Amino acid sequence: MAEHTIKAFDEEIDTLRGLIAEMGGRAEAAIEKAMLALQRHDRELAAQVVAEDKRIDAIEAEVEKLVIQIIALRAPMANDLRDVIAALKIVAVVERIGDYAKNIAKRVPIIAVNKRTLEPISLLPSMGQVAGEMVQDALNAFAARDPDLAVAVVERDTVVDDFYNSVFRTLVTYMVENPKTISECAHLLFVAKNIERIGDQATNVAEMVYYAATGNSLPERERGPSEIEE
Repeated sequence: MAEHTIKAFDEEIDTLRGLIAEMGGRAEAAIEKAMLALQRHDRELAAQVVAEDKRIDAIEAEVEKLVIQIIALRAPMANDLRDVIAALKIVAVVERIGDYAKNIAKRVPIIAVNKRTLEPISLLPSMGQVAGEMVQDALNAFAARDPDLAVAVVERDTVVDDFYNSVFRTLVTYMVENPKTISECAHLLFVAKNIERIGDQATNVAEMVYYAATGNSLPERERGPSEIEE
């Protein structure tokens, strides 16, 4: 963003970007820790993810307050206004991503009771990694105002959708062939749906970034099953 004649405005924008970067970093870490806790049946790490989500919520409140202040005092226009509005929308999405990671972490103690490792669980870490990378790239695109990187994030959402479809089919097969696994499979399916939603929300961030950087909207994309349900 170009330097403005009012130094305070530049400082406020820098603060805004810093808060979003911190919030995004915490959301990315929450995804990684939640998936690691799932793999290791680590209840303490899962509890840590749940506890740390409060900081993500607090940052969202800080950003909302700062955005209102910027709009009220600085009356930004054109590119500046799009950036500020995009920031407000993005933090709401990142907060939801943090909630999805928290939801995954909350399932860890329930899944850990059985101490079994079903085949579908081996797909979830890779699925979570792709979703986490999408979040990281979407936020990097925002920081750099990079529309090309934003488009790349949107295009990668199909990878997460394909993972979800594969996990879903495998879990249904397990439940049909062995009814004793129904409870655990249901929890794993819940985890998979939350990962897919993380990918969907990363895509939403990327679409906002593209609009903020170009002033144009990306074409309507095909909705995944999790978004339709919502």
